Amino acid sequence: MTAPASKARRRRRLLGGIIFFVLGGSTAAALSLAREPVRAAASTPGAARPAFAAARIAVPPEAARQAQAQGVILQPIKTILNVPERMRFGDFRWNDEGIPAGPTWVRVDLRSQILSVFRAGHEIGTAVILYGADGLATPTGKFPIRAKLKDHRSATYDAPMPYTLRLTSDGVSIHGSDVRWGYATHGCIGVPEQFAARLFDAVKAGDAVLIIDGYGPADTRRA
Repeated sequence: MTAPASKARRRRRLLGGIIFFVLGGSTAAALSLAREPVRAAASTPGAARPAFAAARIAVPPEAARQAQAQGVILQPIKTILNVPERMRFGDFRWNDEGIPAGPTWVRVDLRSQILSVFRAGHEIGTAVILYGADGLATPTGKFPIRAKLKDHRSATYDAPMPYTLRLTSDGVSIHGSDVRWGYATHGCIGVPEQFAARLFDAVKAGDAVLIIDGYGPADTRRA
């Protein structure tokens, strides 16, 4: 049986970690500080966990309200995905099991190189991203998805951009990419192609994308 003091310590760690997530822009910050020991085998990229409770971590409402007031999230967050292991370039997770229909939006943290997609207040997907190199920086701010182009090809760079979600009039988009260490984009946000396909199906034109350049600790979910 767990002693009350131990429960209180774990609760403080959990709350502290979740606040780091919502204020710092990374699920990993919450997970790295708040994790109870996890003995289950690590999932493969994109794999769904069987139990809703085991797959998610609840976000305290007050922490979510603070984060929204500071502009680091667009809408209140109820749960985030439980990702105990570090994600590496090319990795992603997707689990929308049990999540109802509802407003969908995307959050991109350039500092942590993590994209999260939320539906009805729950994180349903997350991936390590590529972003713009020096001189071709990815813009920050809130953007609507202007267009969805499943089989798009860049006329400027003569390169495929599968599952494009166009964000700006000058072509900055989220799209499928070969996400590797040392790679960069020409200002777009590159995500693994399998993840891009799921994201493409999950969002619609007009849905919001928030791009920030980080706030708080670096994301330990990327390595």
